[in-house]
Amino acid sequence: MIVPDASAFLCLAFKDEGLAFGQGVVDAVRDGGGLVPSIFWYEMRNALVVSERRGRIAPERTATFLSLIEQLPMSMEPLPDDAAILGLARSHQLSIYDSAYLELALRERLPLATLDKRLADAAKQSEALLWTST
Repeated sequence: MIVPDASAFLCLAFKDEGLAFGQGVVDAVRDGGGLVPSIFWYEMRNALVVSERRGRIAPERTATFLSLIEQLPMSMEPLPDDAAILGLARSHQLSIYDSAYLELALRERLPLATLDKRLADAAKQSEALLWTST
């Protein structure tokens, strides 16, 4: 099981980004499952609708993409402890959103899959496991 952040999947929505990484994440989630914080639902949809406004993706592709993501065996965690999220955000200069992924990976001792460099660096500094494609 892994903790994929939104970037780990969104790269598949756009043909000019990390397709191999994203496909590896999909395969890993299909094989072992995924665990995401509740912010994942909002973050995915926000990124896609903003990309629609910028002409990077059509609404029909957004619907198809979300349908495919929703078919993956992933569980959504409830809200985490405030102190843990705020502490990670403060100590690593992360957004609350990114801190939610890191906190979940640390708490559950699961690898974090991200294309976000700042989040990956914070994970390394926190001694969290980082998922890498094979």
